[in-house]
Amino acid sequence: MSDREINLAIVGYGKMGRLIEQLAPEYRCNVKLRLDIDNNARFEGMTPENFRGIDAAIEFSTPTTALENIERIARLGVNAVVGTTGWFDQMERARQAVKQARSGLVWSANFSVGANVFSQIVAEAGRLMAQQPEYGAWAWEIHHATKKDPLSGTLLALVEQMKKGGYTKSINVGSSRAGAHPGTHEIGFDSAADTITIRHTARNREGFARGALRAARWVTGKKGFFDFREIVNQLE
Repeated sequence: MSDREINLAIVGYGKMGRLIEQLAPEYRCNVKLRLDIDNNARFEGMTPENFRGIDAAIEFSTPTTALENIERIARLGVNAVVGTTGWFDQMERARQAVKQARSGLVWSANFSVGANVFSQIVAEAGRLMAQQPEYGAWAWEIHHATKKDPLSGTLLALVEQMKKGGYTKSINVGSSRAGAHPGTHEIGFDSAADTITIRHTARNREGFARGALRAARWVTGKKGFFDFREIVNQLE
């Protein structure tokens, strides 16, 4: 898209939403609408009047509200970036809503550009290590103590990338929840002779917010249903 300023709605105005708003000016984005439990508890904020002039909505809400938000945003004719996890079992319903509305959406379990490049590296590692039967594999993560899901969407996606790369053997999957850690994901392969470890560590939430803002600029004016991993190498 052009370098013009774009207008954003933030749906789910928690820690991520506030950080996105803080960083938005760096990406020539203006936050014009903020929806949270105070003004959108029953989706009453999803009106044509509120979304008039909005180029894209960035959605970081909850697993129980994300799909309804996606469908309503699509019906309003607004493109979306969705960072909420926990709704992926209903992916096809979301895809159909976007297709029917002829709008655009980018989704991801993790909007960190570095984490998505890491995912590509993991897929290649899976492909290479599939040919090395003497190695066993593991996938592990650590996040802050308040993270509710026992295995993050990012870790599960990394395991899927290994399998897509051709790694068919068992992968030992584990996680830890402690302190205030923003997130580390690790993939490893071990044999009697040596160990190979590849790791991505987030220092803070900033990488996720910046990735979401770059995705919002990218998806503005486009039609289709996109996984952030598919477009990360196209971002400006």
